[in-house]
Amino acid sequence: MGKLKQVADGVWVRQSEWVWSNSVVVRGDDGLVLIDPGIHGSELDQLADAVDQLGVPVVAGFCTHPHWDHLLWHPRFGDVPRYATPAAAQVATEARERAQAMATRSASDVPLELVALLTPLPATGGPVPGEIIEHRAHAVGHAAMLLADRGVLVVGDMLSDVLIPLFDVRQDDQVAAYERALDRLDEAAGHADVVIPGHGAVAEGSQVAARLAADRAYVDALRRGEEPVDARLGPHADWLYGPHRSNQEQVRGR
Repeated sequence: MGKLKQVADGVWVRQSEWVWSNSVVVRGDDGLVLIDPGIHGSELDQLADAVDQLGVPVVAGFCTHPHWDHLLWHPRFGDVPRYATPAAAQVATEARERAQAMATRSASDVPLELVALLTPLPATGGPVPGEIIEHRAHAVGHAAMLLADRGVLVVGDMLSDVLIPLFDVRQDDQVAAYERALDRLDEAAGHADVVIPGHGAVAEGSQVAARLAADRAYVDALRRGEEPVDARLGPHADWLYGPHRSNQEQVRGR
C-alpha cells in the first residue's frame, strides 16, 4: 500500500490508507492525467514525488464524481485544469464548502483552497484520454474512463471488492440507475483486462466479471426486498451497515 504500481502501459495506481482509495495516473498524448488523487496531505506529497520520478509533466486532472475524497489536489501537481463531467463539475462547485468541511474532518493536511475546483470536460475530451462513460449511479455526473487501447477501465466508486454499491440519497431510483450503469460498465469491460475501482483492489481477468456479478446481486436483492448475501458485509465491515440500511430505506421509498 502506498507505492505507485504500474497496472498497464502508461497506467499507474497508488493506494491510500484511507478506505483503500486509489489515485490513478494515466499517460496521455500530451502528458499525465491524475484521476481522483488522495487522500491525506502526506500521501498527496508522496504521490507528487512518484509522479516526478516518471519524468512526464502533469497536464490535467480528472474527477470521476463529486464526493469530497475525489475532489482533492496538491500544488505540486501544477496549476492545470481538473476536469469532470459538466453535471459533476456543477455539483462540486455548489457543494464546495461542504466538501472542504468533509476534508477537514476526515483527512489531514489537505490543501483546502484546492478542493473541488473543477472544469466541465469539453466534448472533445481535451487532454483526457479514452472514452468517458457517464451515468447516475452513486453520484450525479459519475463517470468511468475506458482506455481500450490499454485494456483498462477506471470506474470510480463502482465494482469495489470492499464497498457495497452506495446509493445517492439525492437522486431517485438508484436501483434502476445502478442497473443501467452496470450494463454500460459490463459492455465497456469487454474491452478491458484491468478494472480500477475508486476503493479496493484492482481487478484483473476473471475478477472483473465477479465484481460485476457481486454488484448486480446486491442491487437485485434490494429490488426484491431481500437481504443481500454479500461478502463485503459482515463483522469485518460493520461501518457499512449504516449506508446499507440507507440503501434499503431508499428502495422502500422512505
